[in-house]
Amino acid sequence: MKKSELRSLKAKKAWVQDLIKVFTQYNSDPQCELDYDSPEELLVATILSAQCTDKRVNIVTKKLFKDCKIPEELATWSLEKIEAYIFSTGFYKNKAKSLKFMSQDLVDHHKSKVPQKLAELIQLRGVGRKTANVVLGECFNAPEGVVVDTHVGRLAKRLGLTASENPVKIEQDLMKVIPKEYWVRFAHWLILHGRGPCKSRKTHCEKCYLSDVCPSSKLNF
Repeated sequence: MKKSELRSLKAKKAWVQDLIKVFTQYNSDPQCELDYDSPEELLVATILSAQCTDKRVNIVTKKLFKDCKIPEELATWSLEKIEAYIFSTGFYKNKAKSLKFMSQDLVDHHKSKVPQKLAELIQLRGVGRKTANVVLGECFNAPEGVVVDTHVGRLAKRLGLTASENPVKIEQDLMKVIPKEYWVRFAHWLILHGRGPCKSRKTHCEKCYLSDVCPSSKLNF
């Protein structure tokens, strides 16, 4: 690594420490907004959350989790029955396949329990790295990476923590500068901030507690 890259990395690490202090001051314990009672239920909810609001997912899973034992019964349901339950979350046909096949894999290969290793989780059909890290971080406090959704990717770039648009590269950039003990919380902070004042189409820098230090703040120009 070049000296200039080392200096840049050192500066970003220091910048992240400043961000952590500010985020902690305003929200010391950010939480996942998906409702669940087990790692298996969170896995289902996270799959459903793709291109869908947590609020809508919670409405859908409230009935689904009441009517269906996860994953044993879900593994036996027809795709049509699953689709009827999850229709309002969007992309319901692909999500139904992911839920059914993931449930079958848990039942057949993991005694109906979510494995606690990333390598095993991403072998489940319908489960990618982001979904796996959500469950590992929330349920086992053992993330093997930083969750990068659309909010995290957008805000990481606005805050100068990455220059990439690629989720894999963004995650790599964030893992280099965020202390591992903050991987889960930092992602939550960015997600919540992206849903709040730092929206995609219109930012509200005048309401943002990061406006004084954010390199993208309109108030700094």
